[in-house]
Amino acid sequence: MDKKTPLYDLHVHLGGKMVPFAGYLLPVQYASGVIAEHNAVRTRCGLFDVSHMGEVLFTGHGAFDALQALLTNDFTGMEEGRVRYSPMCNENGGVVDDLVVCKVNDQKYLLVVNAANKDKDVAWFKQHAKGDVTVEDVSDQYAQLALQGPKAPDILAKVAHSDALPTKYYTFHDNVEVASIHCLVSRTGYTGEIGYEIYCRPDDAIALMQALLDAGEEFGLIPCGLGARDTLRLEAGMPLYGHEMNDDISPLETSLGLFVKMDKTNFIGKQALIQRGVPRVTRVGLEVTDRGIVREHCIVYSGDREIGVTTSGTHCPFINKAVAMALINKEAAALDQVLHVDVRGRKLTVKVVPLPFYKRLKT
Repeated sequence: MDKKTPLYDLHVHLGGKMVPFAGYLLPVQYASGVIAEHNAVRTRCGLFDVSHMGEVLFTGHGAFDALQALLTNDFTGMEEGRVRYSPMCNENGGVVDDLVVCKVNDQKYLLVVNAANKDKDVAWFKQHAKGDVTVEDVSDQYAQLALQGPKAPDILAKVAHSDALPTKYYTFHDNVEVASIHCLVSRTGYTGEIGYEIYCRPDDAIALMQALLDAGEEFGLIPCGLGARDTLRLEAGMPLYGHEMNDDISPLETSLGLFVKMDKTNFIGKQALIQRGVPRVTRVGLEVTDRGIVREHCIVYSGDREIGVTTSGTHCPFINKAVAMALINKEAAALDQVLHVDVRGRKLTVKVVPLPFYKRLKT
């Protein structure tokens, strides 16, 4: 049976259309609709319930060493209050999951993992974490809200002291009072916009969400669902586990080499990545130049030759274009290369374009 997040009743009250996702009942959209929610995040602000995400605590003198061995990124020199993204590989070089690590101190790290992979990840951590480290699934201790969009700092400043909030991207502050509720506030997100991910106790979630909605009313803040979350991350060119990566696809094949530090002494999957050699496929952006929309799992062609498969695709509202991401042979991945995608027996013309499809202007 699907679980309910602590915010379920509020979603229903606000008119959320509830659907099963990753073992939870979550709003896919509200009455405003996916397009309005998407554009609100790009131009004003949106509020998402992401309490389904998993949180795992690594504690002990060996916590750092365990992370170094488990994850592909390098955590050497990471300062307290920083957040770092990393894939996690299996012995064959495929991706077990991708996640973020929040460093509380030298002996305490909070990992945030994908909801659908949480149980798999915890089992993997406990099986492979060696030394003086304790791995604890603390997901039930947290609810999480994502406040995303250019007005997010203004909204949050109404219910929290500005000097208590993180200002740099991929940093966090713990024990922040937001609307008199103790929270961990992280300057992160999955939309391509400025924003925050705010963690609180489950019992405080409804009060926190309502306080943020009230504070944001004058700025045009609206609640947003899974539909807009997916179109936003695709428009921003962000990979999603189960689409652009999985247990067989390596992080190097899906253009995440920046987060794979091959000069580390060792990590699970390093030797397999070496043995795989230079990747022959890469992740690309495709813009549909025909009439039609490309979805995932469509075959990509160069002429009559199969060269890959789409991994995500839709019409993105803010850029007003049908786009997709795909894993294709490197030799066909040059920008402006004209390709075709088979959509239910009809070959649509596409061209290779840079990722991300959308990038916010920094001010």
